[in-house]
Amino acid sequence: MRNLIPRYARLPMLAALAYNCAVFWLTRPLNRGAAHYDLSLPLDARLPFVPAFIVIYILAYFQWLIGYILIVRDSRERCDRVLSGEMIAKTVCLVCFLFLPTSMPRPQVTGTDLFSRLTALIFALDAPDNLFPSIHCLESWICFRGLLGAKSAGRGCKAFMLIFTLLVFASTVLVKQHLVLDILGGLAAAELGQLLARRFDTGRVFRRLRKERRGERI
Repeated sequence: MRNLIPRYARLPMLAALAYNCAVFWLTRPLNRGAAHYDLSLPLDARLPFVPAFIVIYILAYFQWLIGYILIVRDSRERCDRVLSGEMIAKTVCLVCFLFLPTSMPRPQVTGTDLFSRLTALIFALDAPDNLFPSIHCLESWICFRGLLGAKSAGRGCKAFMLIFTLLVFASTVLVKQHLVLDILGGLAAAELGQLLARRFDTGRVFRRLRKERRGERI
């Protein structure tokens, strides 16, 4: 892993990972007992429950790992910009999780096939809250958007990222982990984070931290 991730990228990646865990997990006890809103649309009720899509839902974690490694390896500037934008997007999630807590009804998993069992396991491990915006969709979209213009990924890789990201979007609603509005919220949060990162050069925070760390070693 040390060979895969450049030294300059380690601090931003650790910061983004730690912030993600804090936003997703620490907001749950804060919202315990609070009213949760159901953002279901009529379209959500029409979408079928397809447990086979749980494979795509799980494989999204590997997409993120590969996507972020390719992003940070492209250049220091891309690493700082994309990851700082990702943290801005997570701040949007934080505000939504705290002030617009959401939940949704889930179908009962009655099948005994492998896909149904995997879906039942995910249901048991992941409570139906902190849904809007969808972090699953947010992360997959950033992996695609962050590679646009990157030299570390060819056209085939970028096309694959786009196709797989769209499949992740579909998986979130077809395995009833999210609602349609959660997908749109994840997209909006991701785009806002990247827009603000470019506009205000928020990646400079990581550049300053690297300079301070070098100064301490000296």
